[in-house]
This record gives sequence, C-alpha cells and structure tokens, in this order.
Amino acid sequence: MTKAFEGIRVLDLTNVLAGPFCAYQLALLGADVIKVEVPRTGDLARQLGADSSLNAAGMGASFLAQNGGKRSMTLNLKSDAGREVLLRLVRSADVLIENFRPGVMDRLNVGYEVLKAANPRLVYCAISGFGQDGPMRGAPAYDQIVQGLSGVMSITGSEDSAPLRVGYPMADTIGGITAAFAVASALVRQQRTGQGDFIDVSMLDSTIVTMGWVVSNYLIADVLPKPMGNENFTAVPSGTFRTGDGLLNIAANKQEQFEALMRVVGRPELVEDERFSRREQRKQNRAALTAELEQALAAKSAQDWEAILSGIGVPAGRVLSVPEALELPQVRGRELLARFDEVPGLDRPIEVVRAGFKMAGGNPDVATPPPVLGADTDPILDELGYSTDEIRAMRDNQVI
Repeated sequence: MTKAFEGIRVLDLTNVLAGPFCAYQLALLGADVIKVEVPRTGDLARQLGADSSLNAAGMGASFLAQNGGKRSMTLNLKSDAGREVLLRLVRSADVLIENFRPGVMDRLNVGYEVLKAANPRLVYCAISGFGQDGPMRGAPAYDQIVQGLSGVMSITGSEDSAPLRVGYPMADTIGGITAAFAVASALVRQQRTGQGDFIDVSMLDSTIVTMGWVVSNYLIADVLPKPMGNENFTAVPSGTFRTGDGLLNIAANKQEQFEALMRVVGRPELVEDERFSRREQRKQNRAALTAELEQALAAKSAQDWEAILSGIGVPAGRVLSVPEALELPQVRGRELLARFDEVPGLDRPIEVVRAGFKMAGGNPDVATPPPVLGADTDPILDELGYSTDEIRAMRDNQVI
C-alpha cells in the first residue's frame, strides 16, 4: 500500500540526533530522504557509539540508529559548485531539514530566502537548541545542556539524588519528533495551497512543552515542582515498589484501582484506614502506605504480581533492563524492530527500531539499511542531469 509520504523528497542536511531522527520518521513513512553530508567525514554520528570498530568504519551505532531508509550523498557547501548542486536538489525537493546554528546557512549563501527563490513550495525546517531568535540563538547546545536549562534535570531523581540527567538524549529526540510533526503539518498545507514554509524548532521550547503537567502546576496552581524519584506526584500508590523478587511499577491512580489493589494483596482493611481512604490522605501518608504495600508484595515476585494486577485492571509492570524490554513478546510481536542481515560497510547484521505507531494505509517501515557515506552521490547527481564528466570534475575538485 502507498505510504503516507511516498513521493515526497526530503533533503536531510542534519547531524547527530535531533535532525536525523526527524528525517528518519519521514523515511519510515516512505519519503525519499537524501542525506547530504560533508565529504570524507559525513555526519558526526558516524563516529559515535559503543563499538569502536563501527566508529572507525564510519558506521557508528549512533548513526545506524536513525539513518535507515535514506540515501547518502556528499557535498561541499563551501564551494560554488556545491551550492549549485544544492540549488538543483532543492528544485526537486519538498522539504529541507537542517540543524546548524542559526545563521550558518545564510553565511553559506544557501539560507531560506535563497532556497525559497529556487523553490517557493519548499518546506524548510531549521532545528536548533534555542530557536532562530532570542538572546541565546547563537549559543551551542547539546542534549544535556537543554535538559538542564529546561528544568527537566531539576525534577529527575529523588530529593537526595536530583538534579539528574534523563538516561537517554530526550531533548534531542523530542526536538526531532516535534520537527517531524511540524514538517508533516506544513506538507498538508503545501499540498493544498502550493505554499512552502519556514519552520523554526527550538529544542528548549519543545522540551518545556512536554512538561505540561509540571509547568502547569507551577503556572496555574503555584506549586513549585520538585524531584520525587519514582513516585507519581498526582496519586498514591503510584510508583516503584519492592516485591519478593524484583521491582514492580504500580499505577493505582483511581480510587477503584486502589481498592482493588488492597483486596488482591490481602490488605482490604487499608481501604477504610483514615490515612489512606481518599486520594489526598494517601498523598499525605505516602511513606506509610508504601511500607504496608511492600510488606504484602513480598509474598510474590514482580512477574507474578504483574500478571495478577493487570488481570484485575490495576496497571502494573516489572522494571526491566533495555535488553529485557526488547525481548518482550509484545515488542517482538508488533514487529517494532527491523533486521538487516546484510549491511554495506558492515560485517554483521543489525536491528533498528521502526516508528512507534502503525497505519492501516501502510505501516511505517525502514526500506533499506543505513547508507555508507556518499554511497548514492553519483546516482543522485545523474538524476539531477549531471554528466559523467561533470561528476568526475566535481570529485577531482573535492566538491563531492
């Protein structure tokens, strides 16, 4: 079946994570994503990851994670010939994504106004740490910097351990998924009206937006956010609890869930205990209820309790490692992972994640493995009408 973005051409001029992750979401939905990389070195993510041999080969695990389904070409945008190639590419494209610092594309003489003149329908998406305006527009930004400035670190961990960084590059990822949504929105209007757009995505803005409840509790209820570890500030018992074997997350956020939980663990009398009978009383006596509950949960393992509680409608789940999560029958059964037995440039098979949703009209999928640097340069230039001699001259002059 036809995928949602089939027939859409995307130019991916991005590096490392936020931008590549955005473009990967579009590739999963069928877009023709051309990754435009710096000659000889390419995306910095090619050199990043836990396997040093992959890094040395320019196929680092960090690169492999979000560049499947793309084509790679190299292009020196500091050269006049390279800029001319980009302009020709832009005339054939629907979308361009970049995550340089604000002003870099203008200094290269390929900023939005120049590209818009070449293709008025172009959807241009600029992803940066802090956005295209404001006093911090030119400041360098990595995920950890944004986590700290956004307030995320201040509420991550317990009162004793905070501030803590979230254990994966969440600000980069949120910036990327925000950009993908913005691009999709602009494409709807482009298809209806023929108008292009300039999209300004700030990782800092995007991250703060996802903190809706925390931010609103401060803005509206004047409650200062604080770190609560694995506890849920809105309900009790809702958090991580010790069992006879392993840790268990329980989210008994509704009154009926709390009552069902107390009955099934053999402590129905706690439902009538004035310390715990209603939500607000439970929040005030959180530690006491946790002690009572963990004493009861010691009778069985986390795996046993997960099945029991889920069976009576009380949300519960073990605390798993990443390898354990990836091997869950639920994850494997939904085919979240895509496997490539043969990958150019590698001596091993790889698995990568697809999108976190399905579509009846064509599920997101990664069609081809992540590309070797510049693997598609010549074919793409040929598509654009360049002759063999012109391509050879560009290579000799280090344009590609």
